[in-house]
Amino acid sequence: MAAELHVAMVAADREVWSGEATLVVARTTSGDIGVMPGHQPLLGVLESGPVTIRTSEGGTVVAAVHGGFISFADNKLSLLAEIAELSDEIDVQHVERELERAKAEGDASAERAADVRLRAVGAR
Repeated sequence: MAAELHVAMVAADREVWSGEATLVVARTTSGDIGVMPGHQPLLGVLESGPVTIRTSEGGTVVAAVHGGFISFADNKLSLLAEIAELSDEIDVQHVERELERAKAEGDASAERAADVRLRAVGAR
């Protein structure tokens, strides 16, 4: 059996995903980080971006995460996000319209949020 870590991804309004994984890649304010079983304990601030989880069954889970925190200790990884949505929950056409609207209105924040969501879908 391969080494595993328990992952819990929680947004302000719900548990987004939980399960066993062999690798989690996320973007922090210090840069991209990969966490595997046995990693040193850590606490960091999440940047907006895709989070990729390699599950113990060999699958991949990708989520668009918008801010929050990451912590790891005792082979338990917690991703506490302000907003998070799994890539398969994202309506690409709707997000593309949001992106165009944000560009037209000069709303840089909405443009970044739409871009993160589209990158998460592209990483599936």
